[in-house]
Amino acid sequence: MTLAHLVPFSGIAGDMFLGACLDMGVIGAERLAESFQSLGLGSVPVSVDRVKRAGLSGTFVGFQLGEADASSRDWRDIRKLIKQSELTAAERDRALDIFQRLAEAEAKVHDVPIEDVHFHEVGALDSILDIVGAAVAIEALSVDAWFCAPINVGSGTVETEHGTLPVPAPATLELLTGMPTYADGPAVELTTPTGAAILRHLDPSFERPMARWSSIGYGAGSQDFNEQPNLMRLSVGEAVGSSEPSRESAVLIETDIDDMSPQWLPYVQSRLVEQGAQDVTWYAIQMKKGRLGIRINVLSEPSSVDTLCEVLFAETTTIGARTYEVGKRRLQREIREVETAYGVIRVKVARLGDRVVNVQPEHDDCAAAAREHSVPLKVVVDEAKRSAYDVDR
Repeated sequence: MTLAHLVPFSGIAGDMFLGACLDMGVIGAERLAESFQSLGLGSVPVSVDRVKRAGLSGTFVGFQLGEADASSRDWRDIRKLIKQSELTAAERDRALDIFQRLAEAEAKVHDVPIEDVHFHEVGALDSILDIVGAAVAIEALSVDAWFCAPINVGSGTVETEHGTLPVPAPATLELLTGMPTYADGPAVELTTPTGAAILRHLDPSFERPMARWSSIGYGAGSQDFNEQPNLMRLSVGEAVGSSEPSRESAVLIETDIDDMSPQWLPYVQSRLVEQGAQDVTWYAIQMKKGRLGIRINVLSEPSSVDTLCEVLFAETTTIGARTYEVGKRRLQREIREVETAYGVIRVKVARLGDRVVNVQPEHDDCAAAAREHSVPLKVVVDEAKRSAYDVDR
């Protein structure tokens, strides 16, 4: 099984992702130019340069565009442009999905219908080319499962068509919901809406997979920082099977509370997950003087403990928390799409070595299919499980 691992230690943007793919030789400038010409926009010269960022080398991809090419476009224009292109069906689907996610994020933060979304920065031609190029590169990679390290979003502010906004910009933050992020290095925007939309499309697992890496590429951003290399790393290789669950270290954060409304708990849980918690649970306990209380347990990577404790102190009434180092045993897992009588359903498959030991269909996919076909949810779930197991027989 082919795996890919992204390390956005200086953030991720469309040109950085594309540069990393070209750096490892997945596709070349000629292939990109052909893809862009299929959009019906005429010839788009592509420059691929070997550059250095804070002493490390990577590939920077640029497009030679005129001033007229930077005009803004709405979602209908972009969708029509991609649908009428000569890209392969798979490439079109990927490009449309990335832009769909952008449109959904913009619609939410601006409180407008998705069909009325008018793109500015992300609608400019260079960003359309970044996304189409990324779609072509992703398809060429033919990766079975994507993984990603925590995302450096940057800090400070960014100038946009809507004025000065905090980093990450609202649409970027919306796209990164549920993903582990942090801010380090220069006070600039490191992760862009385009980069965040590509990540959302890839739907990576945020863990380090067991693999033998065969290709490594570095995509460069346009700026050169003193604090750190402005690069994004992409590694591709083959999964290494194991007959034992993987062994990992984690930290358990524990706090007891007896003076907080239980109604706050779902919100507290969502805030903890947003900041990188691997798991959040709670249960009732008896505290001193016979009072009923709640014990909140948060499972965390060691690097996220301080951030998660800050969330607990800010969002609950606790005044202290305990931390314990714990060991974890994890099965290898992958997200795959399976064909069913009710459409394509994403399924999480867990393996012990080469043996599938657990299959769990994605609830949202099953619920949507059940509504569309007017069948019970459990029927769709059972069908998705059978289809997933059939693939491994």
